[in-house]
Amino acid sequence: MRIADLRGRRVAVWGFGREGRAAIHALRQRCGDQHFTLFCSAAEVDAARAFDAAIDVVAGEPDATTLGQFDVVVKSPGISAYKPALLAAQAQGLQVTSGTALWFGEHCFEKQPDAHVIAVTGTKGKSTTSALIAHLARALGVRTALAGNIGLPLLELLDQRADLWVIELSSFQTGEAGPLEFGVITSLYEEHLDWHGSRERYVADKLRLADVSRQLLVNALQPALLERTQAHPHRLLFGQPEGWHVADGFICRGSHEVFPVAQLAAPGLHNALNACAALAALAAVGMDALAAAPALARFRPLPNRLQPLGEHDGWHWVNDSISTTPLATLAALESLHGRAVTVLVGGHDRGLDWTPFVEAVRTAPPNAIVCMGSNGARIEAALRAAEVNCSMVRVDDLASAVAEAKARTPRDGVILLSPGAPSFDQFKDYAERGRRFTELAGFDAATITGIDGLGIG
Repeated sequence: MRIADLRGRRVAVWGFGREGRAAIHALRQRCGDQHFTLFCSAAEVDAARAFDAAIDVVAGEPDATTLGQFDVVVKSPGISAYKPALLAAQAQGLQVTSGTALWFGEHCFEKQPDAHVIAVTGTKGKSTTSALIAHLARALGVRTALAGNIGLPLLELLDQRADLWVIELSSFQTGEAGPLEFGVITSLYEEHLDWHGSRERYVADKLRLADVSRQLLVNALQPALLERTQAHPHRLLFGQPEGWHVADGFICRGSHEVFPVAQLAAPGLHNALNACAALAALAAVGMDALAAAPALARFRPLPNRLQPLGEHDGWHWVNDSISTTPLATLAALESLHGRAVTVLVGGHDRGLDWTPFVEAVRTAPPNAIVCMGSNGARIEAALRAAEVNCSMVRVDDLASAVAEAKARTPRDGVILLSPGAPSFDQFKDYAERGRRFTELAGFDAATITGIDGLGIG
């Protein structure tokens, strides 16, 4: 669907976050004075009317009857596609689209034959891999766009041109992408069950990227991902000895040592694998990955993603607020192996299984574990039942967690925020949680407000 297809139709926008605002702006650009309706929260009504005085603003979540009054709804990513009201209205003929889907409709129509498109998804690693691809391509002098779920809606770049489009897609968006040249799946774990409704549906939605990608790059170290994508006719792998992989402290291509892992600013094996994915993707679309590789030394870790904040008051602080699954927390601990680490875990309870985390820390316990948030009691109970042999405490909030971490961590040790859970029990989002942790650690939170390289450069 193209934006022009919405002219003369009854159209509603659902959601007034950045995606919703980008959609309203694009509709005004292409559809002029057409009447639109916006559904948003009561707290957003005044801001919405100030943003677009002509739009009809409705506070609250629409039901099926209300949605049925429209021909098309442009939905923001955070609104589940499986809401009963939305499904009921679709059964009666409502069409549902999104900013991502509209951008792909416009991009495919305009047919930029010389522009490459790489879309990246994965439970973890998708933001860093996307940013790495853009960073390395720009090091080669390629005019590159970095957008999507990473923090810049595609519709904000609707009329822009680039030689390479690097698009991060969440599991909410993979079904909205149109046909594209190259897809990357970095990892596949359990997440976002509240949006998708079940693990099976989450996996199916995540893998919809494979259906629209002419070539597909996947992580060879993930057996479930390999099995689920083996039928793809043009599948490539990273993380195996025949291609881009990590061995003996180096990022390698085959037997050739290309870049020392120790020179990566982003720590951990998983970030070295993200670099492998980025290099493999560039090589697959015809760029000189070997020439780009030295630029890995200049890549800055993304905010809230295993971000080293530095040393303060005798402790080293690491902000991994983006961690919203127990397996992501394990990856963070692995990246700090051999150091005295106190990890802060817990937050909004989505019912995820913490058994793999508990089993792993029972075998290799960190210095201490501080459990917090709405699922902190459940995590603590599982750890104590497994008789995990380390200092352990449960608190209610992040400030108390930081205070306990200081009391339990030796000097020159590491205090790691890697919650393994969303932030919604106490914060607006993971970024707000990361800023608060940064402040509590004694650093300037203003230094981690954004991601370098968004847009076109």
